[in-house]
Amino acid sequence: MLLLPAVEHTLAGPTLALVSTLAGNLFIVGSVANIIVVDVAARHGIKIGWREHARIGTPVTLATLAIAAVYLSLRWAGAH
Repeated sequence: MLLLPAVEHTLAGPTLALVSTLAGNLFIVGSVANIIVVDVAARHGIKIGWREHARIGTPVTLATLAIAAVYLSLRWAGAH
């Protein structure tokens, strides 16, 4: 959101929000919440590694990316 003052496009806000959310879905280190969950799970004897996270995170990221692409396309068409 720190970049918003530097951009003038009407879809800058939604695009930045979507990109930051997608990073959290794809990588454990993409979100502080992911790191906290992995740490707490480890303390309870549950191991969540990169592969376990990717098994869920990759399909979720791809689905979210597809939805975001449709959303931004519709918004872009409406902005013109």
